[in-house]
Amino acid sequence: MSKNEKEQYSANSLVRGLQILKLFNDDKPTLSLAEIAKELGVNRTVPYRLLYTLQSLGYLYQDESTKRYNLTPKVLELGFAFLSSLKLPEIAQHYLECLRDETGASCHLSILDGHEVVYIGSAPIRGVSAVNVNIGLRLPAHATANGKLLLAYLPKEKLNQIVFGSELKSYTERTQTDLLELQQELEQIRKNGYSYSKGEFHHGIQSVAVPIFDRSGNVMAAINIVVPEMKFNEEFIEKIALPKLLDTSEKLSGYMSSTVKS
Repeated sequence: MSKNEKEQYSANSLVRGLQILKLFNDDKPTLSLAEIAKELGVNRTVPYRLLYTLQSLGYLYQDESTKRYNLTPKVLELGFAFLSSLKLPEIAQHYLECLRDETGASCHLSILDGHEVVYIGSAPIRGVSAVNVNIGLRLPAHATANGKLLLAYLPKEKLNQIVFGSELKSYTERTQTDLLELQQELEQIRKNGYSYSKGEFHHGIQSVAVPIFDRSGNVMAAINIVVPEMKFNEEFIEKIALPKLLDTSEKLSGYMSSTVKS
């Protein structure tokens, strides 16, 4: 994309709004409309509406007597999701390794990116029964336990954009490609709080996944255990893997919430 094309897609109001927020610092904790306009190199009418919008959204506060603006604590929320996502793989690694040691199965951490699930953490086992992945691997969300779980917790509008506006590819005869049936399965997954897959992406591979929640109660990632059907039966998945995953989910979700708040 050329420079002119990039400029064409640039949203001036968004750019200006972010520039305004970045003007505040230790040396300038408060600013007036005139000072903001001067810093931006524009007349006062340009930032006025943006300041009103930022104030109505709760990111700025205006003192009634001085008419000066200052940032509110809500600005911190803009960085919370990013900061917590950076910490998550490092924090989760210990729990993944504990799960692996307790279950004898490979454990993974993943996030959703569009219609794909991306692996950002892993605690693999060794040997012929290993089901391991590389960090950064992308797999189709609708054909994996962790992917279906992450899809299930999306807002309906976003889910429709990602899944129901595209054709679902089949990878095995067990892959769910019917949109209505997938929607029903996702609704059940959200009610249950966990997701299963059995030979939907690869023959002979089964998995169970649970969510990790952030401080706002939104799902930020999934952890799952993956095993070969020939070595681990359904009883292992339901009575050993799932309870341990749910316990880990509760611990990690609590940790991420308290870490972000502190």
